[in-house]
Amino acid sequence: MILLIAFAAFLSTLAGGLFALRFKDKLHLVLGFSAGAVIGVAFFDLIPESLELGKNFFEAGTITSFMALGFALYLILDRIIFFHSHGGEDEHVSHEEARDHRTHHRRGMLGAGSLSFHSFLDGAAIGLAFQVSASVGAIVATAVLVHDFSDGINTVNLILKNRGERRAAFKWLLVDALAPVLGAASTFFFALPEKSLSIILALFSGFFLYIGASDLVPESHHGHPRALTTVMTLAGLLVLFVAIQFAG
Repeated sequence: MILLIAFAAFLSTLAGGLFALRFKDKLHLVLGFSAGAVIGVAFFDLIPESLELGKNFFEAGTITSFMALGFALYLILDRIIFFHSHGGEDEHVSHEEARDHRTHHRRGMLGAGSLSFHSFLDGAAIGLAFQVSASVGAIVATAVLVHDFSDGINTVNLILKNRGERRAAFKWLLVDALAPVLGAASTFFFALPEKSLSIILALFSGFFLYIGASDLVPESHHGHPRALTTVMTLAGLLVLFVAIQFAG
């Protein structure tokens, strides 16, 4: 089951990248929905599940501190290591760098490579969530599938935005699509107790809150009408809320 879902993540990432190559003018709507879905899974599932699993081991404040730590860690990775491409990034690039094709090429490769590593962590999150329960695994898988679609979009955009060719963008898209399959497969080789899973879910809730609120929401609004993208974000929240209630 886990590998089947990981393969679905492969297809989701691939579909997102192909969508980006073909329908670039509609990406803000997809990103808006993705933002709501990712934030929804953190609020409606990961946080309650983390508190439930950890109640016999930790105070509630300790678990929420790990959520904040997850948010902060992802912030650091995003700003220092991941080199995510945001709408205002080009404003901070000097004119000399803008003319340097090699600099842009390296930036695109670093961004796409870091997104691929993030997709590997997405796959590991699916495997770890199924160690908690099938329902938690299904909900986390849903969020990952939605998010991986946007990851595919972002991977392609990072290459194309930094003067890369379509062929290079497609190659990186394949790498990013394979990453969650490898991440999910890695969890077959270890198991974690409830105490550790509680902390991991808390960390992932912080990750997802950052991805949704600090990455997907601003990117969906950048250069586009905010009314419709806001509606799509609220729709993403609602869909995840209904799905979690149904699964729970």
